[in-house]
Amino acid sequence: MLILQNISYTHPNKDLLFKNIDLTINDHEKIALIGNNGVGKSTLLRIIVGELEATAGTVITSDLAYHIPQIFGQFNHLSVGEALKVADKIAAFYAILEGNATDENLSILDDDWTIEDRCKDALRYWQLDDIALSDSLADLSGGQKTKAFLAGISIHRPKFVVMDEPSNHLDENSRQLLCDFITEQTATMIIVSHDRRLLNLLDKIHELHSSNIASYGGNYEFYTAQKEIEKVALQHDIKSHEKSLKKAKEKERDTLERQQKLDARGRKKQEKAGLPTIVMNTLKNNAERSTSKIKGIHTGKINGISQELTNLRAEQPDIDKMKFNFSSSSLHQGKVLFEASNINFDYDKGPIWQPPLSFRIISGERIALCGTNGSGKTTLINMLLHKLNPTTGTLFCADNKAVYIDQDYSLIQPDLSVYEQAQEYNSSALLEHEVKIRLSRFLFSKDTWDKNCSLLSGGEKMRLLLCCLTLDDKSPDILILDEPTNNLDIQNIEILTAAINAYHGTLIIVSHDVIFRQQINVERDLVLS
Repeated sequence: MLILQNISYTHPNKDLLFKNIDLTINDHEKIALIGNNGVGKSTLLRIIVGELEATAGTVITSDLAYHIPQIFGQFNHLSVGEALKVADKIAAFYAILEGNATDENLSILDDDWTIEDRCKDALRYWQLDDIALSDSLADLSGGQKTKAFLAGISIHRPKFVVMDEPSNHLDENSRQLLCDFITEQTATMIIVSHDRRLLNLLDKIHELHSSNIASYGGNYEFYTAQKEIEKVALQHDIKSHEKSLKKAKEKERDTLERQQKLDARGRKKQEKAGLPTIVMNTLKNNAERSTSKIKGIHTGKINGISQELTNLRAEQPDIDKMKFNFSSSSLHQGKVLFEASNINFDYDKGPIWQPPLSFRIISGERIALCGTNGSGKTTLINMLLHKLNPTTGTLFCADNKAVYIDQDYSLIQPDLSVYEQAQEYNSSALLEHEVKIRLSRFLFSKDTWDKNCSLLSGGEKMRLLLCCLTLDDKSPDILILDEPTNNLDIQNIEILTAAINAYHGTLIIVSHDVIFRQQINVERDLVLS
């Protein structure tokens, strides 16, 4: 069991990340921890596993947690066995087999005579048969590092597992392995992920905010259904407050007009009655005070409704505040953009594809490049972008304007400010205030316009790049996206999905996110082997 009581964390620079977080997870539960980028999910996981100390609050846990982090660079100086904390035990095991059964070696092994077999079986399950425990972790790819740490679960058999974005670097087959593995496990699990297929396997969804955790008693589909109910209720509240504000303003106007008419009639009667000036002035001041009082009452009510309406609008999901207005591609639908005949490429290790590739891509299509890690997807993209030529075969490429967006959004220049980056794409010569209006549409408020792009999160870079594409007077004929959702939270994946669906050119995408591919209406797969 895990219990978090009033957990708060403040960065060393005194910035508060989150406060008063309460959470209880029962034995054998498998829960998801989600939330926007930067809200503190990874930090909370590190507090749970004891790598970081909370500023305030209490962590109560009955079992030590096995932690699979999102980033593995801190382990690159270790071997695979050292990173998995089995190197000493394996060394003692072999020493004993060779006759060196010292008290020290027996103590280290601790009667764990199946350790070697468990390591081999675990690595084999995760398709790491060619990886030895003595290999340097630094020599492994991102996906291999993830799978090595996942293998550690089968080796150590912990009762409590904490994972941070475990599917990020995994290909399609490995993601399916991960889903099967999680389903079969009985350990208590906390998983931070934006992989919606994985989230659908979990018992509960807990959404982290700066001042609380909102809990939903079901998987991701249940969570989205509940969020939709909340969204509809919020829209109803907004419309209700808009109507109330309109009525309040109308009532204020009618009341003031009626009062002004009464004051005017009163003044005429007073003038006809020939009252002294001092009395007239007194009556006039009384009338003005009465009007001012009436106006103050209505102004207070209007201001109150306006503030409530502002607060409600601020609660709207960011995607509901955004506007996508891409210009149309100049290429007509149905034009042949690429035609490949038996193409291949050789990096001096033999040809990549067996058999060679032959395909045709037509303007307006939505295509997914599919294949395991190392199947040559990046090589093919570089051919389509004219950065590589086939070693064999022929590849026809029509004239086109293509934009390549990688998972790090590298088109964003880190030395520019947000506004300067937007101006780089302002080929339609929009005025400064028009560019800033466009930035606001993509959720960049005034206080972010001078922010350096190197400080932007993955989601912010994605939104800025989308904004830049709308500033260009000619939309790209082809968008090529390479794992664009890897570094995004769920909210920003939804924003990207909406933007892609508003784009009417040709789309070529590499993504292991099955749900994302479905939602952007991929029409066919180009499978590389």
